[in-house]
Amino acid sequence: MPATEIQEQAVVGVDRYLAEFERFRRERAGEPAGLQALRRAAIERFADLGFPTLRQEEWRLTNVAPIVQGTFHWPQGDPGAVAPGLIAPHVFDAAARLVFVDGRFSPRLSSVGELPAGTIVASLAEILARSPGLVEPWLARSAKFDRHPFVALNTAFLSDGAFLYIPRGAVTGPIQLLFLSAGEAGRATLSFPRNLFVADESSQTTIVETYAGEGAYFTSPVTELFAGPGAVIDHYKVQRESLAAFHMATFQVQGERACVPSSHSISIGGALVRNDVNAVLDGEGIDCILNGLYFGDGRQVVDNHMRVEHAKPHCASHELYKGVLDGKSRAVFNGLIHVHKGAQKTDAKQSNRNLLLSRDAIANSNPQLEIYADDVKCTHGSTVGQLDEDAVFYLRSRGIGAEAARSLLTYAFASDIVERIKVVPVRRDLEEFLFARLPMGEVVRQAV
Repeated sequence: MPATEIQEQAVVGVDRYLAEFERFRRERAGEPAGLQALRRAAIERFADLGFPTLRQEEWRLTNVAPIVQGTFHWPQGDPGAVAPGLIAPHVFDAAARLVFVDGRFSPRLSSVGELPAGTIVASLAEILARSPGLVEPWLARSAKFDRHPFVALNTAFLSDGAFLYIPRGAVTGPIQLLFLSAGEAGRATLSFPRNLFVADESSQTTIVETYAGEGAYFTSPVTELFAGPGAVIDHYKVQRESLAAFHMATFQVQGERACVPSSHSISIGGALVRNDVNAVLDGEGIDCILNGLYFGDGRQVVDNHMRVEHAKPHCASHELYKGVLDGKSRAVFNGLIHVHKGAQKTDAKQSNRNLLLSRDAIANSNPQLEIYADDVKCTHGSTVGQLDEDAVFYLRSRGIGAEAARSLLTYAFASDIVERIKVVPVRRDLEEFLFARLPMGEVVRQAV
């Protein structure tokens, strides 16, 4: 397609959302003035930025034209009308569960058990309507929309999502947030979930975000996590979207002194997936872990962009992202560790490893370091390759068939991340996914 035609389509795509925003804004005329101003600033910035193009360095390997050219509709159905059986494959026993259907909260499918005093697990829309002062100090404070058009779109159209507040010293069991795209006959839907997690000083919690759905749709979630001094947060994001879906996500971590935030991102589905993971370590003694595992098959595209800011001294960050690619799938990894001036005694490690199961699969990896301090330990690296034929030969010499040997080695590669997941039902579910996906999966199951 000629460049001029692509540019014209991009302009039409932007205009479509600008027109939709005016209708959206009028329907929310009674909102607090601060939220209205935030929306207005976000849509104006989106108008300036437009959709990203392949000419921009941050997007040169990820073509969002299918999203720009696609026609997506706001969902019309009742989120409470979804049958409980539809969510059954994705849920597990949790201290609290919030279910969102096409971006809208479903009280009927949700449940909140007994939680420590002062803990809030609720719909963001409910809190904005009832007590906006609870979220205004945090909302859009860390996930900036000045350079990211999809964050700007999400902020302009934010209407619902999860709000979690864990008070000082509180300890909670796992909290599950399920975002289900149920689909509507003949209509591709869109949603902009907005999640805000605030963990106060010395609190501890586990959060599992699950994204799943059927059919064609576009979802663009933004999640902001604030970790107070000494807070310990285990966060997991499992993306199991439809293979016809588009998923553009941003996850922002803001850490204070001595907190321990960890996050594991699992990407399984989606036709076009982009995960922007950003962390700002803004206090001494922070220990941050950001891991990821992604799978690609057919013509799937999975893009992981990461930026870790070491703003204060004596902090550690460790990132390990691994990908398994088959068919004509393609993956992008772009990771940056930025050590600010004065952030001495930084200990940062970043690694990206890709396993190609097909000659047509492609992995692009670009780990980077920017260091402005002189007393640090920082390493980064990446690998892209196929299965070790010597290892395959060794397994075959022990009586294991060629296909089973390759599957066993693939499982071992992926399970390095899966085994780090502490929530047992989530870990077991991913193990079952591997057994089902790999050829000779039952043989692998028996071997491990």
